[in-house]
Amino acid sequence: MERSRLASTAYRNGSTATQGSGRAERAVLVGVDLGVRSRDTRASVKAARAQSLCLDSATADECAPQPKTTRQSTRSQHSVDAAREAQGLDAEASLAEFREVLLSAGGQVVAEVMQRRPRPDPATLVGSGKVEEIAAVAASTNADLVLFDHDLSATQLRNLEAALPCRVLDRTQLILDIFARHARTREGQLQVELAQLEYMLPRLTGRGKAMSQLGGGIGTRGPGETQLETDRRRIQKRIDQLKRDLEAVRRVRRQQRQRREAVPVPTVALVGYTNAGKSTLFNTVTGAQVFESARMFATLDPKLRAIELPSRRRVLLSDTVGFIRNLPHTLITSFRATLEEVGQAEVLIHVRDAASSYGDEQKAQVEKVLGELESLSKPRIEVLNKIDLLPEEERAALISRTGAGPKGKSAPGAGAAVVALSALTGEGVDDLFAAIDAALHSDPIVEAELRVPQHEGAILAAIEAGMVIHSREYEGNVVRLSVSGPASLVGRMRRFRVRKE
Repeated sequence: MERSRLASTAYRNGSTATQGSGRAERAVLVGVDLGVRSRDTRASVKAARAQSLCLDSATADECAPQPKTTRQSTRSQHSVDAAREAQGLDAEASLAEFREVLLSAGGQVVAEVMQRRPRPDPATLVGSGKVEEIAAVAASTNADLVLFDHDLSATQLRNLEAALPCRVLDRTQLILDIFARHARTREGQLQVELAQLEYMLPRLTGRGKAMSQLGGGIGTRGPGETQLETDRRRIQKRIDQLKRDLEAVRRVRRQQRQRREAVPVPTVALVGYTNAGKSTLFNTVTGAQVFESARMFATLDPKLRAIELPSRRRVLLSDTVGFIRNLPHTLITSFRATLEEVGQAEVLIHVRDAASSYGDEQKAQVEKVLGELESLSKPRIEVLNKIDLLPEEERAALISRTGAGPKGKSAPGAGAAVVALSALTGEGVDDLFAAIDAALHSDPIVEAELRVPQHEGAILAAIEAGMVIHSREYEGNVVRLSVSGPASLVGRMRRFRVRKE
């Protein structure tokens, strides 16, 4: 089905795609830190003014009160830092990550601006003074767009577009643009378009310059808000159609899962922060050739491959879309069909970047999304990936701390088993296989003694293919086997089992 003219035009007018000339679009990044409380700000300003008076003064008496004020300022700053740490806020780290998101979209950073406020400005988010500064920076760098590392309301978007000399995008719009670039299958394209339209619908009145190009000529635009209402109805109609199409996709996925459930093959899903190395690990473990990239959100469409564990059990491994800090809710809703694989998985493999400086915060963000998907209580294996990027001492200490793989099972809700590995080199992958074996609780591994006549070739072949044979003895025309394997397969051999006295 062809995408509506309104959706495609409005979104292209706000996208970060490279321009027709082929050069990357030049962007000014704006970081917003809203973790500073007004009382702390006043104390800091008061201390700064007092310190300035002290520096300008030639007498020691005027400087005498300063230590107390400085101590108050220090205490205020400590309280601000503690509040930020408690809330997990790190504006500098967020802006650095936002820079990587822009590079993944094919853009070029020409300037960065940081604004710290106790609360967002309702009209412009950052305040009128900072808007003037951003406008000057954008004009001096010939920027094509200004990107805000924060979501903008319709009013804020309209006011910023009126005040700045170029286009304005917020964090969610940039992420949606990358998703649109990387969607390769029909399902992925449907999910991305739905997320785009649902985000755009309440912001039509704020599109400003982008919406000004949607008229069809003289006499085609009605009076007042007629065109706006027409656009809204057109978008809503398209959203309804996309939801019907995605529901059909979900029905097909349910049917596929029902067919898989007819044969007891458990599913294991890879989850994690974007660019943690999930697709690289998926390729290393399965031998597949799915697309892998150092850029964010390289994987949008789920991939399923069968792998064999050391116990000879077969499981389905699923590669899923990566998460990110403040993942737009519209994406979680739109990608529900894809993320259902996470909900249906028996075990989750949480892939983390061991070389990242913000690993704990990334872990918290992933667990937040898993909570929204009601999958936080599932058994998890925590994979510390990219250990090949660590210094030798850190790598050795990490491997020593995680051990050679877990020995026991990971119960639902319990602490996750931890495995250190490198998906690029393959180091530690055997430990991951052992951890998956230990975490699976359906179709458990059982041991058995079997006596199988040699003329039962099909039975012996099934044992060879699906079980681990510990010992084999020949008693005339009968083979006596000591095996371990999935309970479902061992159960089919009940007529050959040796009854223990």
